Amino acid sequence: MTAFTEAESRVQAALAEAGLGTQVRILETSAHTARDAAAAIGVALGQIVKSLVFRGAETGRPYLLLVSGANRVHEKRAGRRIGETLARADADFVKTATGFSIGGVAPLAATGELSTYIDETLFAFDEIWAAAGHPRSVFPTTAAELAQLTGATRLDVT
Repeated sequence: MTAFTEAESRVQAALAEAGLGTQVRILETSAHTARDAAAAIGVALGQIVKSLVFRGAETGRPYLLLVSGANRVHEKRAGRRIGETLARADADFVKTATGFSIGGVAPLAATGELSTYIDETLFAFDEIWAAAGHPRSVFPTTAAELAQLTGATRLDVT
C-alpha cells in the first residue's frame, strides 16, 4: 500500500475525528479532474465534488465552493448570493488558503479559514466522492455529511 502524503493524512484524521467510518482511498490513476475521478471510481460525473477556491474581489477572503462535477459555477450569480464578487484564485492563493495543491483540494482539513458553500445538486445523490488532499486520492461521503463536516451553506451555483 502506498503511504499517505501529509495532506492525505490530514484528511484521514479529519474523517476519523468526525467519527465517520469512511477511509481515504488511493486510486490507481490520477483524479486530477472531475472526469478523471468519475472514470477511475466508476460513478457519474455529477457525484464528484469539485473543491473550487475563489478569492473575494473586495476583501481577498478565500471562498470554497463544493460543486458537482457536472456543473460550472456561474461566478457572478454565486458572488451575488454570497455577498461579494468572486475572483479566480491562482495556485499560490489556493495553497496558502487550504494547504492543498490544485487538483487535490479536499473539502475539509484546510490549514486556513474558509467560507464554504455546497452545490445544492449534490444532495440528489446517495453517495458523492471528494478529493482527499492529492490528485490520486478520494473519499466517499454524502452531501449532508459533507455540509455538516465543513459547515457549508447550501447554494445554487449555476
